[in-house]
Amino acid sequence: MKVVIPAAGMGTRFLPVTKSQPKEMLPVLDRPVIQYVVEEAVASGAYDILIVTGRGKRALEDHFDHSPELDAAGRFPELERLSELTRKARIHFVRQREPRGLADAIGLARQHTGSEPFGVLLGDTINVCDPPLLRQLWTRYEALRTTVIAVEAVPDEKVQNYGIVEGAEESPGLYRCTRLLEKPRPTETTSRLSITGAYVFTPDIYRAIDRTKPDGRGELQITDALQLLASEQPVYAAAFHGTRYDIGDRFLWLRTNIEFALAHPDFRERLRPFLEKAVEKR
Repeated sequence: MKVVIPAAGMGTRFLPVTKSQPKEMLPVLDRPVIQYVVEEAVASGAYDILIVTGRGKRALEDHFDHSPELDAAGRFPELERLSELTRKARIHFVRQREPRGLADAIGLARQHTGSEPFGVLLGDTINVCDPPLLRQLWTRYEALRTTVIAVEAVPDEKVQNYGIVEGAEESPGLYRCTRLLEKPRPTETTSRLSITGAYVFTPDIYRAIDRTKPDGRGELQITDALQLLASEQPVYAAAFHGTRYDIGDRFLWLRTNIEFALAHPDFRERLRPFLEKAVEKR
């Protein structure tokens, strides 16, 4: 399986830290977000990964590169997991020269993926699922042989933050998409199925992207491209088993760090009493 990871966003909700630090390199407990994403791709069966970066994202390439200086300094068990990861899959990089939206970033992969179906995972989202979320989607794709996207229900107040899918449920957790909307107001749709940022695409997505019109900010939205695609062929949305951690803003990133620390055997017992005391003081 080939997997594309768009990681070209500017991370404006994390300024000033993201002025010189890619948001995908922000740490969650003991490793950067992008490493979790690549780990999911590899665990799902990826052997070839293309990461779409942008200006100021060189740290992503350096993270997955060999470091002779660290090798010469000694043996670091913490890096063994990363080295093993880079041996399991080839990792390539391509740069999105200007911020033109998620669909444009995915479109840059067309020469890399060619005529093959491929997976997409966002560079700022961690999925904790068993089996891995992308593997769950790939299993759906193998049965349907058409584009499949991951969705989950969100409350009314979150609808305008996501792409939303409308469609009939054909089997438990599987929906045939009839309408896809980019960040609608809650009154514009009765659906609460949000697009989570994990996809399996057929190569037909590229033709849809080519015909997608820019939005008011000059960006190409993948939701709009999917709407075009769904008008011509089946596109399915699938619920999944597991938990998605969106690292899109400072609070979500902080909450994810706390949840991961509380689930970690080395930190849980030390962190819990600290948090209880901190809450008491407030």
